[in-house]
Amino acid sequence: MSTSRTPAVIFDLDGTLVDSEPNYYEAGRQVLARHGVTGFTWEHHTRFIGIGTRETLEALREEYGIGAPVDDLLAEKNRLYLERVRTSTEVFPQMRKFVERLHTEGVPMAVASGSSRAAIDMALAVTGLDGYFTATVSAEEVAQGKPRPDVFLEAARRLGTAPARCVVLEDAGPGVVAAHAAGMRCIAVPYVRATAHEAEFATAGLLFPGGQREFTARAAYTWLFGTGGSGADAGAGRPGAR
Repeated sequence: MSTSRTPAVIFDLDGTLVDSEPNYYEAGRQVLARHGVTGFTWEHHTRFIGIGTRETLEALREEYGIGAPVDDLLAEKNRLYLERVRTSTEVFPQMRKFVERLHTEGVPMAVASGSSRAAIDMALAVTGLDGYFTATVSAEEVAQGKPRPDVFLEAARRLGTAPARCVVLEDAGPGVVAAHAAGMRCIAVPYVRATAHEAEFATAGLLFPGGQREFTARAAYTWLFGTGGSGADAGAGRPGAR
């Protein structure tokens, strides 16, 4: 399958490959509680899905008037998150099937995430996904996180692939925006299904409105190697449309 026309595939990590958002929520809730902020709910957390950890903490620090430096908050949240990820990180089953099929056929793949380098490496190691990816990029390693395109452009650079040949898998609006800004096609699998009709998802080439419960490796593969992933027609579609 690997040819000069084969697209490279770049995966977001949290909420796309692995169901890590509950871990991030709990780590963030504990950090805020230690700084006097109570009542931080899951609904509040969902406003920051798809945004890098540093950017999230910067926003929360300002919102709640927390005096601690953001670097201290970041170190604290990463430590709490890593404690949880060792024992409670699961790969979405159809995403695992998709990764395994692409790997078998020699498709170059990378992970580009707003998480820390330590968090990315830990999540991939404990789920057994670490052997499938040629490159991984953390938002720590680029100038700006999502919705800026930096992590995706750096992933393409490390894969040695032109951005226009890359297809991104994303679960959140800021990531879809970042993929579009990078000049890449996108398969969107909204983690929060209620957001599927928001404007940020409009540029996705393939959208699974039902999120992970609707996503299948077969549908994504069919689109990827049809007109959506590697041909000239990259317009928006739904599962089974191509």
